[in-house]
Amino acid sequence: MSDRSEKILMGGIIAAGEGSRLKRDGLRMPKSLVPVAGVPLIERVVCNFVKAGITRLQVIFNEDDRECVTFVRERFPDLSVECIVKTTRSSYESFWEIGRRSGPGRTLMSTVDWICPEPAFHRFVDQAGRYRQASVVLAVTPLVADEKPLWVTLDPSGRVVSIGGASGEVVTAGLYLVSDSVFAKAPHPDTLGRLRDFLAWLVAEGEPMYGVIIDQVIDVDRAEDLRLAETLLQEQEKKAESVFAEG
Repeated sequence: MSDRSEKILMGGIIAAGEGSRLKRDGLRMPKSLVPVAGVPLIERVVCNFVKAGITRLQVIFNEDDRECVTFVRERFPDLSVECIVKTTRSSYESFWEIGRRSGPGRTLMSTVDWICPEPAFHRFVDQAGRYRQASVVLAVTPLVADEKPLWVTLDPSGRVVSIGGASGEVVTAGLYLVSDSVFAKAPHPDTLGRLRDFLAWLVAEGEPMYGVIIDQVIDVDRAEDLRLAETLLQEQEKKAESVFAEG
């Protein structure tokens, strides 16, 4: 792990999911546009990416969510954004579609549906950028707020020694820093199912994968997750106000 963080300019957001569980709970809109504390999920992720220094961004939406393309382009007119519109079979296919267009260097990848305090996101970007030899750096969290968590076990250096299974130390949190070498060797989506299957394949292949722990991350899949996410953001806002008042 290097003492200095690498500057990351390329970003990719996976936003092609149908949001079926949110729709089941009564939210009849594209998942990317679901507001959390008044801010749509896609807007929150893109804003975080821009603040982290991302200058070129790719986002993949499914074919039923074309209005999201218009939203992103109108909300971020000065950002270089390529919107891919394709209904994919899995999160891995979405990852693969972005990856094969990413070019050289490392790409900050994200699902659209995570919520964490902004300082924690920036800490992940900084620490992940220090793992210069890593094929992938994952954000992981001890906070399990997912129906189907992907468990991860780390060694003392932070390297991922196992991924998947019924239990572990931490779970994935929807944020990844990915080397272009990974995209170059990624199997075609016809041969793998979900993104979690690809991550497990990389570990089995001996690729250097590391984890950066974020204490609080909510994966927004259900209405109850929205409530948890809004509570988390409100608590963070109160802490920031308290620090400002004390200062």
